[in-house]
Amino acid sequence: MVDTPNADEVGPLSVRAACADAAWRPVTRASTHELVIDAIEDQIMSGTLTVGDLLPPERELAARLQVSRAGVREAIRVLEGHGVLRSDVGSGRGAGTFVAALPSAALERFLRLHVALSNFRIQEVVEARIMLEQASAALAAERADADALAELERLLAVMDDPEVSREAFNDADTAFHVAIARAGGNSLFSDMTGAIRGSLRVPILAAFTKVTDWETMVQSLRAQHRGILEAISSGQPEEARRRTAEHIRSASAALPDMPEA
Repeated sequence: MVDTPNADEVGPLSVRAACADAAWRPVTRASTHELVIDAIEDQIMSGTLTVGDLLPPERELAARLQVSRAGVREAIRVLEGHGVLRSDVGSGRGAGTFVAALPSAALERFLRLHVALSNFRIQEVVEARIMLEQASAALAAERADADALAELERLLAVMDDPEVSREAFNDADTAFHVAIARAGGNSLFSDMTGAIRGSLRVPILAAFTKVTDWETMVQSLRAQHRGILEAISSGQPEEARRRTAEHIRSASAALPDMPEA
């Protein structure tokens, strides 16, 4: 008697051929250093390790985790690259590997690379800017002190310079938006704003170089920036929120190759 294949066993020829040709490989275990990274992250997430805490020496950590010292060394190298750990060589109380406060530069680098690799579309980044910077502008209108307002005025002066280059204008523009977030008193907002603006630096500058009527464009941006600062300095959070969203949408729409939001 010949077995009759059931419906699950019979499919299109192309499907069966693909299954036959598939390059099945053994499932590999996680690399040792990845397991060490997980263990260190678990200690940080649980609160056992906090900023400034000293990790056990490499030999002791390898023994506790029952892994090779090479695995510990590689995990530390990776986490140093992410800004999570810092190592100080030498001897004495200041030597060793410590938990570091994640710097803004590390967050910016992470986000910039993800944007470059198209893990986030520019459209998504612009939309995130609108949501984040609206909140920052509203907080700045409520909390900005004299020093914060003076810094915003200084950056506007840089952008108002008739001789300012497009690159210098772009950098001052970025600093202006980050300074608004700082004026709002929320350090996470300011770090995220710096990271997002940093990820957009190259595409915005590239768009700036394609603008044929630069003078008209820059005058519009100056007026929008001035309007945002006026709302902040006069303590109008809702107006600051509205003008910020309007500015980001308008600037994105006006720049070549940048998406409208």
